[in-house]
Amino acid sequence: MSISTGKVAGEDLFAEATAAADELYSFRDNYFPLSPEERVSKLQIQSDLALQILDTIPIEKRKLPLQRATYEYLRGKVLDVVPVYKKEAEDHLSKAVKLNPSLVDAWLCLGNCIWKKGDLNAAKNCFTFALSKGLNKNILCQLSMLERKLAQDAENPEEVVDESIKHAREAITLDVKDGYSWYNLGNAFLTSFFVTGAWDHNKLIQSLKAYQNAERDEKMKSNPDLYYNCATVNKYLENYERALTGFEAAALMDPGLNAMEDARMMVLLLDKLDYLLRGQSKAKRLSSLSSSLATVDLSPSYKRATMDLLSEGLNKGYAIIGKVLFFAKNESLAPLYYVLSDSNHTFYVISVYGIRSDAIKEGDQVTLLEPFYRFVDFSWREKNKQTHFVGLTMAQVKLPCLLYGDKMPYLFFLVGLVLLFTVHVEFKISYLPTQL
Repeated sequence: MSISTGKVAGEDLFAEATAAADELYSFRDNYFPLSPEERVSKLQIQSDLALQILDTIPIEKRKLPLQRATYEYLRGKVLDVVPVYKKEAEDHLSKAVKLNPSLVDAWLCLGNCIWKKGDLNAAKNCFTFALSKGLNKNILCQLSMLERKLAQDAENPEEVVDESIKHAREAITLDVKDGYSWYNLGNAFLTSFFVTGAWDHNKLIQSLKAYQNAERDEKMKSNPDLYYNCATVNKYLENYERALTGFEAAALMDPGLNAMEDARMMVLLLDKLDYLLRGQSKAKRLSSLSSSLATVDLSPSYKRATMDLLSEGLNKGYAIIGKVLFFAKNESLAPLYYVLSDSNHTFYVISVYGIRSDAIKEGDQVTLLEPFYRFVDFSWREKNKQTHFVGLTMAQVKLPCLLYGDKMPYLFFLVGLVLLFTVHVEFKISYLPTQL
């Protein structure tokens, strides 16, 4: 990007300075070099060019309060383009809102600047005051984002995140085609999935739908965070191919996101599960262990079944009883993965949210009620080789749909996913390229 410094007479200088500031922020949102330091350096250079344009406005054109307010706003906005807090930027933006309290964009920039300083409540006051002047989608999105940050230290984080979702939805009502507003709503739902402790599968679905709506906006197709967050949702939904593709796309746009590391860790996990599952049929001890399933007193509304009797989708009225063979350790905090076997010696994996790693142990017996699952079949290319995933099934179970023996392991367990691997199927993943 290069900002023109050609001279323009009269009031058009403010228009040129405004355009230069907008171009500067567009550059910020689309420039992602390998080095963060390089990005900051380039932003500083472009910021200096924008300031040169601003300084071409004659002093006599800045004397009236509204003119001075616009000048101070633009100067503060340009200075604040870098990731770190700048007091000089805050000073100029503060002058702007004092001279013209109705300058909503100045309140937005001031709130963002103060946020960098760490004064979240003061930043929220800026956004709230701006909204008192009228609804604005950009202000609503920033307020929604700030509320998600505030939720981290709130006594009632669920309520704060609910407010974030509310404001994100309000932004969409103002412009239903705005991709950034949809992206912001997707982030709010994803935060709700984690913060509330409910591990509500529907929150992931809502988040994914919002991200998909965001992708329809052409200007969002260059946003690496959208691809990264969408891939994260797909990871938790066990949509492995979509997740890997999304992480790859995000890494191409912004290497600083370290998205290929997320992809690598996912592949290592799948490789580990494959290793555990393919070795079980040869283990007589494990076959004996899986045969020792105790009788469970099920409600008459449930019919005991084995994995081969399940169909894709919701298996209403069915219960699967399994023996825990292994806990599959992985780098992610959630979910937890366990290798199980049913009475037919069909080995499968459950991924569980909302419990401690010691809640379910090897040798324990668990019962899954009304599992919902689907078949997954995809290929993933790695340099000169191709890996084919087949025989992998996902199922969702909810309270009180997992029994630990005859009890719930913990009351805060809410969601579990089941992955079924048929033993005779072999697939192998070795590595992902560390660089694209």
